[in-house]
Amino acid sequence: MDKIELNISDEHCPLRKSLEIIGGKWTMLIIYQINKRTIRYGDLKRSVVGISEKMLISQLKFLTEKGLVHKKAYAEIPPRVEYSLTDAGKELLPVINNIIDYSIKHNL
Repeated sequence: MDKIELNISDEHCPLRKSLEIIGGKWTMLIIYQINKRTIRYGDLKRSVVGISEKMLISQLKFLTEKGLVHKKAYAEIPPRVEYSLTDAGKELLPVINNIIDYSIKHNL
């Protein structure tokens, strides 16, 4: 694979733009959990240990706005909301798996 020369000082640098989305503390953990199945908010909250409710809501909103996560709200009482990955979100899974493999390989 040819190396691309990046100007990381440029705010439009693809690496910078990618890190804005996936570089957060919780982003990959959320995407990884949603990948397993369409998941309700409460189940997601329990599966991402240590995240606050405020942070989870914020991250889900961000990932939805960026087109990585799909949110489906049902008109029921009590309200039911489910999250699933979009095709763009699913494209991140090999990247996440490569990071996991790297971590295992190097005992991180």
